[in-house]
Amino acid sequence: MRRRAGAGTGRLEFIPPMEPQLVAKPPEGDDWIHEIKLDGYRAQIIINGPEDIRVFTKTGKDWTRKYLGIVEAAGDLEVENAIIDGEAVVTDKAGMPDFNALQNAVHNNPYGMYLVAFDIMHLNGHDLRDIGCKARREILYGIIKPNSRIQFSEAMPGDAKSVFYLVEQVELEGIVSKRPDSKYRSGPTSNWLKTKSFTVDEFELLGVEREPGKAAFAFLAQPGTGKYVGSAFISLGRDMKERLLKRVREHTGPPPEAMKKRPATQWVRPGVKLRIKHLRGDHSHIRNASLLGFGDEE
Repeated sequence: MRRRAGAGTGRLEFIPPMEPQLVAKPPEGDDWIHEIKLDGYRAQIIINGPEDIRVFTKTGKDWTRKYLGIVEAAGDLEVENAIIDGEAVVTDKAGMPDFNALQNAVHNNPYGMYLVAFDIMHLNGHDLRDIGCKARREILYGIIKPNSRIQFSEAMPGDAKSVFYLVEQVELEGIVSKRPDSKYRSGPTSNWLKTKSFTVDEFELLGVEREPGKAAFAFLAQPGTGKYVGSAFISLGRDMKERLLKRVREHTGPPPEAMKKRPATQWVRPGVKLRIKHLRGDHSHIRNASLLGFGDEE
């Protein structure tokens, strides 16, 4: 464990986070730590004493004022200084992460979030990044207080396949698998792997946006309601894409009243159903969505 240069006088600053690689299926083998991937915002707490606590986003934006409840909880930790990595979440009545509620809390309720902490990079003047992930997590667990807005991300027992199956059954976002001996290194890494839990549902097409040089997107609504729920990336093959655009031309209609004016969008009348792959969770706003095909061609 290295002692940080200037410990006791130097001010800790934001460290770009370590980013897990997205994989299609959980890793095999026993040499992994598995954690639940929560539906929230990556957040980094930097403590430089009780009067100097900041919280940053994944990209290094200072969101301290948006996370005042987490800041207060960090002030209760019995540490001189620290950098803690985690996920800011809001939970519903059932205790499940609620991403829509999180988005609302970020703008309206700075005391509405919790931080689920899963790593620590600095503690009391020591740089911990060169020791293994398992050891860092043991150090982190030792400073977390019970009944706090900062909670510890527990490792899930069992093999990755079994853990992922359980996560899918309760419709959580996925899992993150980590090598126990992995050092903390900023940026993408294959020592941490994330496996996301997706599902396929049918939605109604509102319109297609196509801008030169950019990916095409389909705007989607809940069938029968016309209520906008999000957009999906159009990654179909050439034949399927042409058939989609043919349907768009055949069903051309006015834009929905609630949608903003979008010059590059071709709007359609109700009736075109699409099969969409998206993250499990709240159907009122889908995320990480992609178009698979037409609802009447299953």
